[in-house]
Amino acid sequence: MAENMTTTLNSTSFTTPPSPLNTTVITSNATVKPFSVFDGCDLQVEGILFDLTVQIFNVIVGLPANILVIAILIHNRKEPSTSDIFLGCLAFMDAYFGTMVPFSFLNLYYWHSKEVWSAIKFSYGVKDTSGPLFLSCICLDRFVAVLFPVAFSQLKDTKYRAGLSVLVLCLTFAYASAKTVGGLPNFEKVFTGEVLATFTWMIVCNLSILWALKKSRGAGKDEMHPMKKKAFKMVLFILCIIICNYLPPVVLFPFEDYYPPDAFRCYVQPVGFAFINISSSIQPLIYLSRLEQVPFLPDACIQRCRTCCKAEKNKIPPAQNPPA
Repeated sequence: MAENMTTTLNSTSFTTPPSPLNTTVITSNATVKPFSVFDGCDLQVEGILFDLTVQIFNVIVGLPANILVIAILIHNRKEPSTSDIFLGCLAFMDAYFGTMVPFSFLNLYYWHSKEVWSAIKFSYGVKDTSGPLFLSCICLDRFVAVLFPVAFSQLKDTKYRAGLSVLVLCLTFAYASAKTVGGLPNFEKVFTGEVLATFTWMIVCNLSILWALKKSRGAGKDEMHPMKKKAFKMVLFILCIIICNYLPPVVLFPFEDYYPPDAFRCYVQPVGFAFINISSSIQPLIYLSRLEQVPFLPDACIQRCRTCCKAEKNKIPPAQNPPA
């Protein structure tokens, strides 16, 4: 009796056709989109590689420059300027973004890890939001200082800028988290609206500052005050950098609906973001160029450079030597 039951069970187990289960599994697998580190641009990788190639400059130049800016701000913390907290946050975010570039290359060609790709997408979200928003905060600080000096003197307390920085960080991490999760409808238009608003604000602020500095010469004065002239040149230089970094995405991204979806995602977006991403190197270099003396460099090295420059400047060519 037991043998007959065992035979029946074995016969039943062998005669059960597994094909419907396998067919269902194959069908479900066919509907699942396979993971790709190129985010759907496996056959159109030129734009992504262009962006990553540009970012190599951020690793070689931008990362050390941002670390140096952070060190200088910490060194000068006893005599800070009003924008130092914004500059420090911006330099920290740019340095973090620069450290993720090697992981991007490694994940594209070796790891192919979904978790690493999520971390890279988070860093892209941080860069997308922190750069424009903190630059807007710096422009706001300068705008109030030049055009409304009385109100600026009443708002010099650090708590106002710290609170604004916390708000910007919250917006940054919220945007970066949403970008990492993905799948949100029309999510690209959030960044398009953000970059349009911040770009317009920065242009208006800097043009207003330039107009106010130009107007402040006073009646009958042809020359601007040296400090105001220096500020005028710096704001003008920053305005040019803002236009170079943010004008391409401002011009390209609003016309997303006019591009084929694959062309926009694989070509237009990476090229537009490349102009924004290179700002991680340009911004700290602008700050360092404003300093009369860079800390942490030996005084002997600085003095030697000054001596060499002075000797080269005062050097008389042999043809101009007076006859003996």
